[in-house]
Amino acid sequence: MIVVTTPTGIDELTDFFDRYGAALTTGDVAVIAGCYTLPGMVVSSSYSFTFTSPAAVALSFLGAAPSYREQRIVAAHAQIEDVQRLGAALALVAVTWEYLDANGRAVPGDSYRYLVRAEPAGWRICTVISVH
Repeated sequence: MIVVTTPTGIDELTDFFDRYGAALTTGDVAVIAGCYTLPGMVVSSSYSFTFTSPAAVALSFLGAAPSYREQRIVAAHAQIEDVQRLGAALALVAVTWEYLDANGRAVPGDSYRYLVRAEPAGWRICTVISVH
C-alpha cells in the first residue's frame, strides 16, 4: 500500500527514482551525487559508510556503471513497493529494482529502503539500506 500525502506526491518520487536509476546505469556520477543530501549513509549487512561531500558520493558510485555494463544491463526501473511517511519532509521508501538487459529481458534486481527528504529542489536520499 502506497500512502504519500506530501505536495510532491508519488509521481515526484517515481520521477526521482527514474532519474536516479538512469544515472546509475549510465554512470552519471554528477547526477547520482545530486540525488543525495549530505551527510549521507549506505548500510548493508556487511558494511556501512558515510559521505559528506558530492565528490565522496561520486567516488562511491564510480564502479556501478562498469558493473552494469559487464552484466549487459541498460536500464534500471524502480518498483516503489511502499512509502511510509516519517514526518513532514521524511519518508521511508521500499524499492525493488528491475533491470533490463541489452536483449530486452528483465533481470531481477535488489531491494533497498531509502530514507528520503523532501527539499526545495526535490527529493534527496539521506540513507540507503540494502535489503537481502
